[in-house]
Amino acid sequence: MGTFLGYSFTLTLLFCMAQGEVLHYDFVVKETPIKMLCETNRTVLTVNGMFPGPEIRAHKGDTIYVNVTNIGPYGVTIHWHGVRQMRYPWSDGPENITQCLIPTNSSFLQKVILTEEEGTLWWHAHSDWTRATVHGPIIILPVKNTNYPYKFDEQHTIVIAEWYARDTKAIIDEALETGGDPDLSVAYTINGQPGDSYTCSNGLMYNITVVQGKTYLFRIIHSGMNEEMFFGIAKHNLTVVGMDGAYLKPLKTNYLMITPGQTMDVLVTANQSPSHYYMVFSPFVDTNAPSNENVTRGNIPIQRNINGVYNKTFPDKPPFVFDYTGNVSALGEAAYVSTEVLMINYNEEVEIRFQGTNFGAAENHPMHLHGYSFYVVGMGDGNFSDSYISKYNTVDPPYINTVGLPKNGWVAIRFKADNPGVWFMHCHLERHASWGMDTVLVIGEGRNKDQKMLPPPERMPPCSGL
Repeated sequence: MGTFLGYSFTLTLLFCMAQGEVLHYDFVVKETPIKMLCETNRTVLTVNGMFPGPEIRAHKGDTIYVNVTNIGPYGVTIHWHGVRQMRYPWSDGPENITQCLIPTNSSFLQKVILTEEEGTLWWHAHSDWTRATVHGPIIILPVKNTNYPYKFDEQHTIVIAEWYARDTKAIIDEALETGGDPDLSVAYTINGQPGDSYTCSNGLMYNITVVQGKTYLFRIIHSGMNEEMFFGIAKHNLTVVGMDGAYLKPLKTNYLMITPGQTMDVLVTANQSPSHYYMVFSPFVDTNAPSNENVTRGNIPIQRNINGVYNKTFPDKPPFVFDYTGNVSALGEAAYVSTEVLMINYNEEVEIRFQGTNFGAAENHPMHLHGYSFYVVGMGDGNFSDSYISKYNTVDPPYINTVGLPKNGWVAIRFKADNPGVWFMHCHLERHASWGMDTVLVIGEGRNKDQKMLPPPERMPPCSGL
């Protein structure tokens, strides 16, 4: 048994690596005219002409081949968010981390290996800001002839997104060149519809018709770029039973907060009188940073009866210790720009503590790790203290891949480094990732054959000209 980069840990993840079926999908990335709000009708990048994009549906343990053909105006990559891709980082997708861009007028056959994942995940572009419109659901059903650990009558997938008034690649290219803030989105959408709260929305709103007395599984995916969201349904309670492709200890609530990158599986019982009930996404604003404070709404009518360019010297601890969440005005805000990565031995048991700071416009940060899910063992306000370790939840911590680091707070995660490869870790607020709130974890290989990376595909996207 390995030892922590810090201390020992006893939680063990057991899962069945049953051999499943082999599935095939074709994705064509292309520009598509989308009719959305009178003043923002424009052509956007999509997959197969759809916004949101096509659903991938599989069973736990299946292997999926997706042939991605890019006929758009610039290079693109696709990431399978929350899929661990055991021993196979080659199809993970982050631009210039595990692959180069898929050039225009070319294809890349990506292999998506499902192992322990079960529930709701999603796929999205992972280059520039193209994921604003290039994204879609991954629905992973239980192994055939097995059941869910909860009961429901029907299921629906709900994808929340942000809509921009102009090309998102142009937005971030301009912001990085000038140092200014990128444009805010002008609307939120539910399954591609803005809802009836916007001027000139033409009443376009996503509707789910449900039957009184029945229970529904809503698979909620936050594909938005920069805004964390509250979600609720008028006069109805929610029971969260899964998150990020894993089951959770059921949590009953009347609303939830979901960050970009996260997915949640939610049970809702239609236990009210027949009528029309709004389901609402509204931004969670905890900062002075610019924010789109609009809302989007859907409708639920109820009737009777969703290489070589890095250093291996990433520090284990912050190089400068101070009161992270106190008055930092005298310290300045300059960041140290580098290409250092964190090297971790195979099978090491790892704890990472994310510490928020009061620099600039302090806010919540959804931190996402590729290639892994992790246990969230601790979370709190203010500066982390070693005295909090004894209060960690090592009994039934949530097992997720994206966690919200509280504003001026901390969060501690743990995982076992059993997936060799190069894995990206970053804030899933796109403007923060663009500004450099990211790093790379390089997990070494083990001694045995089944502890080493699988060979790369024969035809990776070329990196010539970089």
